[in-house]
Amino acid sequence: MSFFYNREKTLQIPAERLDQIAHRFAELEARMASGTLEGDEFVRASRDYSELEPVAKLSLQVKAMRDEITGLEDMLVDPEMKAMAEEELGELREQLPLAERQLAIALLPRDAADSKPAMLEIRAGTGGDEAALFAGDLYRMYERFASEQGWKVEPVSMNASEVGGFKEIVANVRGADVFAKLKFESGVHRVQRVPETESGGRIHTSAATVAVLPEPDEVDIRIDPGDLKIDTYRASGAGGQHVNTTDSAIRITHEPSGLVVTCQDGRSQHKNREKAMQVLRARLFEKTRDEAQGAEAEARKAMVGSGDRSERIRTYNFPQGRVTDHRIGLTLHKLEDVLAGPGLNELVDALTAEDEGKRLAALSE
Repeated sequence: MSFFYNREKTLQIPAERLDQIAHRFAELEARMASGTLEGDEFVRASRDYSELEPVAKLSLQVKAMRDEITGLEDMLVDPEMKAMAEEELGELREQLPLAERQLAIALLPRDAADSKPAMLEIRAGTGGDEAALFAGDLYRMYERFASEQGWKVEPVSMNASEVGGFKEIVANVRGADVFAKLKFESGVHRVQRVPETESGGRIHTSAATVAVLPEPDEVDIRIDPGDLKIDTYRASGAGGQHVNTTDSAIRITHEPSGLVVTCQDGRSQHKNREKAMQVLRARLFEKTRDEAQGAEAEARKAMVGSGDRSERIRTYNFPQGRVTDHRIGLTLHKLEDVLAGPGLNELVDALTAEDEGKRLAALSE
């Protein structure tokens, strides 16, 4: 795909590319209308059609605006039409760059994992009890955000702390474009606030780590049962008499990769094993993706920070009521709104826009 900047530094897409899009879409329309497609072939064509349709509409819009500008420029030589043509030209020349950018964004290569559900992992970091409480705050923030998006959140495993919150919680998030919207949340989240137990009113800093992993289909990751070491043991922690007397907890070690997953929340050993396998598949999928993409993965992560859990990405400052995302230098003085869920949209949109802008600039170089 080729983009270029003109002298005014506005992004343009060659006319030949617009013609290619129109031709490809017309071909797909004809195939869909032919009635000859069946089974997997029909499914693939339907998917291609639904993905290309919004791109084709934007392409037609850009082409129509360009054609109209050319026609109006021809009218400038007519004294009687010049004033009207200049007025309409001014409006179209303002609108065209926006339409060009929308089309360019639609044409950007899409991460194949964007449409997948995700495994959300939150762990308390430095800060003891405060870190665990903050991990709980983050989990509730994502729960509320997911509810706003119409997604479903299902806890897979959790290790609650004695004071509230979580030492660790893993949850599955399902819905439309989950990974696309949450993938930039991975990293260290820092909180600055006065703990309820602090009599001197001093501000404490603690942290929690967030990891968002695309959850693969079983066909994406096939695991050889012979590669697994599965241990059962007695669950510990809160949960009453049952968890303390039943060997229902599961530890799965994937020996080739060394990955270890534990799950002890369900009363059924079978359910715990199922959930542990779910987490293992997600971690293996992400590991495989990073290895396969290599340098491309590094470039993708560099867009708005590495996403690595060792990197501080955001600070939640309670005394000042602000949230700062350090990767894009954005500060919002609406901490309560962000933690309530809806305010997180503004951060997600800004991070997505930054990623798209840098990828557009890279393509045009």
